[in-house]
Amino acid sequence: MAVFLTSVSSIFVIVLIMALGFLLRKFRWFGDDFAKSISGLITKIALPASIFVSVQKHLTRSSLVGLGKGLIFPALGVIIGYLIAWLVVKALKVRPGRRGIMMNAIVNANTIFIGMPLNMALFGTKSMADFLIYYVINTVSTWAFGVFLIYNDDPTADKNSKKKHKISLQKLLPMPLVGFVVAIIWLLLGLPSNKPDFLFQTLGYVGNLVTPLSLIYIGVVLCDAGLKNFKFDRDSIIALLGRFVLSPLVLILLIKFGAPILHFDLPRLMQQTLIVQSATPMLAVLPVLAGEAHGDVEYATNVVVMSTVLFIVVVPILMGILQFI
Repeated sequence: MAVFLTSVSSIFVIVLIMALGFLLRKFRWFGDDFAKSISGLITKIALPASIFVSVQKHLTRSSLVGLGKGLIFPALGVIIGYLIAWLVVKALKVRPGRRGIMMNAIVNANTIFIGMPLNMALFGTKSMADFLIYYVINTVSTWAFGVFLIYNDDPTADKNSKKKHKISLQKLLPMPLVGFVVAIIWLLLGLPSNKPDFLFQTLGYVGNLVTPLSLIYIGVVLCDAGLKNFKFDRDSIIALLGRFVLSPLVLILLIKFGAPILHFDLPRLMQQTLIVQSATPMLAVLPVLAGEAHGDVEYATNVVVMSTVLFIVVVPILMGILQFI
């Protein structure tokens, strides 16, 4: 019961903020260009700041080195997830503008806004080091490869143009990934994680904009698309099955059978933490990234909203399954 109430509480906050964006757009507080303008602020400024501050806050040089064994399994899970997602996209002939979104939806999770508070509620502060294992893999996966899949799936790109084969520095090194790399270098150099104060406070305030702005953005897109247009179509169902079934199943199998083969004795708390994180909802910024790449924003919003709502049911089921692992 406690798990269910925790899930409901986390989801309710998210729904309220999305509803705020929906209502403000409906009553014309936001203009037609608001969503496009705010997406750049989120992806190019707020997200890098958020990632940098999170790394400094939750990681140390010693903890970064000590995460070695645990990193193997979520890393393999992500690689396998991408391979399966790519095969599914090819087999089902998913249309351009949705392919990168679907692969990201299946593989990458909303670890910060939903995953971290839920993990703290379920397992306490003692699980933070284990949470960071998945956080590191998920962050690298999203901003080193996932975002590239979305940008490279731009349906407005001229397929016959030579530009299609060029990889811009912006796509190869998106700003959130730059923020992560700078944060890791800062950490490894042993630079102070709160000095100068004014800089870290500024980055903290700016980084805190990510979640509310992303959720407001989703509300705006929901309003523009119309709630009646949201449905469980084929592509949405595939994305949901990939996020809530495939992703945790792959990780469960890797831990269950891979750990003994490698002679790794993974603590039970680490196993539970990694598996729960693998089944958290899709990235809140997925519609923002889709908009930046001229992708199917309505589809991205659809799967993010549905995965967020369905997560209320998924968590208790997953926690029940974990009792037998």
